[in-house]
Amino acid sequence: MAIKVHGALFSTCTARVLICLCEKGLDYELLPIDMVAGAHKQQPFLSLNPFGEVPAFKDGEVSLFESRAINRYLARKHKDIGTDLLLSNSLTQSALVETWMEVEAHKFDSPSSVILRQIIVIPKYGKAPDEQVIETEMEKLGKLLDVYEERLSKSKYLAGENYSLADLHHIPHLVYFMKTSKASAITSRPHVSAWWNDISSRPATVKISATMSLL
Repeated sequence: MAIKVHGALFSTCTARVLICLCEKGLDYELLPIDMVAGAHKQQPFLSLNPFGEVPAFKDGEVSLFESRAINRYLARKHKDIGTDLLLSNSLTQSALVETWMEVEAHKFDSPSSVILRQIIVIPKYGKAPDEQVIETEMEKLGKLLDVYEERLSKSKYLAGENYSLADLHHIPHLVYFMKTSKASAITSRPHVSAWWNDISSRPATVKISATMSLL
């Protein structure tokens, strides 16, 4: 039975799962959810994710939501197929992957989400972005990217010399971020910029980022 992903192409969380699936070379079916019409807040979608957020995921009898959890599941189940995204053959390396996945989830996601909402989403509804909010969140993001710059001066990827979920999980937000006037936060940091150029040019990233469409 084919893997089914219920989501939306513009959704960063949906893209996160699709990139993982492509890295693994797995077949899947994307079932579009009309978020503009509020389908994610109604049945039958709520039976798949009671929190009304995309994506929802089914693999046979397995039903999951939360993109990062889905990717961990895929990486563990299919660790011998495609890219080993958890670096599972080394306890130390896999621990570093987990560490930097936590950094992405708890330190990168929040400021980048707020910035993208202010710059991209809010103007779509005819409202002006709050420049003070953007400035505050850019300051937070800048401090974090300074840490990344130091880390990436010592290793090619966040968890070491091999690409992993720690890197992949950043990609969807950065696809949009790099189209904004704030992209210099990445390009002005040489090691962060080189890292982004690398991970953004991977075939799986190129394939899925080409389908990501803004609201």
